[in-house]
Amino acid sequence: MLSGRKYRLDLTAGQVIFAERIGGACRSVWNTALEQRRSYRSRQGWIGYHEQARQLVAAKAEFGWLAEVPGHCLQQSLIDLDQACSRHGVWKVRWKSRARTAPSFRFPEGGKIAVERLNRRWARAKLPKLGWVRFRMTRPLGGTVKNATVSRDGAHWHISFLVEDDSTPPERHSHPGSEVGIDRGVAKIVTRSDGVFHHQVFATEREVEHAAVLQRRLARTRKGSARRKKAVATLGRALAKVRRRRADFAAKTACVLATGFELIVFEKLATRNLTATAKPKPDPDQPGGYLPNGAAAKSGLNKAIVDKGWHRIELAVRSKARYTGSHVITVNPAYTSITCRVCSVVDPKSRESQAVFRCTSCGHREHADVHAAGNILTAGRAEFAQPRPGVRAGARTPRNRVGRKANRQATAAQATAQTEPELAGIPRL
Repeated sequence: MLSGRKYRLDLTAGQVIFAERIGGACRSVWNTALEQRRSYRSRQGWIGYHEQARQLVAAKAEFGWLAEVPGHCLQQSLIDLDQACSRHGVWKVRWKSRARTAPSFRFPEGGKIAVERLNRRWARAKLPKLGWVRFRMTRPLGGTVKNATVSRDGAHWHISFLVEDDSTPPERHSHPGSEVGIDRGVAKIVTRSDGVFHHQVFATEREVEHAAVLQRRLARTRKGSARRKKAVATLGRALAKVRRRRADFAAKTACVLATGFELIVFEKLATRNLTATAKPKPDPDQPGGYLPNGAAAKSGLNKAIVDKGWHRIELAVRSKARYTGSHVITVNPAYTSITCRVCSVVDPKSRESQAVFRCTSCGHREHADVHAAGNILTAGRAEFAQPRPGVRAGARTPRNRVGRKANRQATAAQATAQTEPELAGIPRL
């Protein structure tokens, strides 16, 4: 089974400079290849990974700064771009900015990566052209290294190993028949259908105020100045603490859920739609004027939703479920908070407040979030038990990309048949 291991690196000053150069080269290859793909698509053409990889070889011979960095890292950038364009389309893939995108690069050949343990706390790994790098050994590798990824998070560098071990997914969960519905919210991050809550405050009021002060200080700096660079680093350290707490909470909650329940049911939430900005309301009586639309209140709710990390929790549970044999499914969240699970009457008035649900028909009273989690579990039972031809109950349906692949194959012939004058203006790697 494949799993990930992440450790904090202790790079020397020279290694930090070279790692930044590798990340910058990978970013440049990504942006140039993306621009090339968009230029082809605007001319009803298509170019894929293999052609861009051939052009990359020629570009390395022409530009010395590309030849100095590991070639496999540059090829991995092209592979990642190809996968991103296949999944989301060429026009939805974003550019990589030096200010917005932290450097990250992958070494795909695990056989060329040597890992040695130095003592109880430290180990080192030998990476192509980067040499021996020290990292804090917080947990054993426990398998064979398949690849390694070096990335920077704020002021710290990390190395992530993809490890293959001898473990296999269990055929059956240790608690067969156990099931739980999960309702994600703001007041309580995770509410279970059995009445248990999982909640944590990721940033205190003082830390939130301090982050706001740092953001205002950053806004007063000039772009490109040393003072702005220092302000960005200070703010990044403050936000990284909150980010690590959020990741820790998601991992611990996922461990409890995956080890305790065979069936775990989530709502299928579109967080991006939930956190959309409130639309302006034009004033019909005053041309050019607008009516109050609750944008300030919506902004506060959006920040609270993003802060809770709903999607991260679901991803952590799915990852942990591979080792426990749990089944994780999602259901439609419509009416789960206003439907009585005793008499099945749907009435928005039954939701008296954020924490109280009292059915207007039968009088059933329960904590609103626990009640919603119970409805989610009921819907999940029906979804999990529903048979599908060729697919076991509870399994995820694979994505269908036949249409997009056929479209690429059809347009590839057009791109190949184009003449050189028609391709004028298209960048080359």
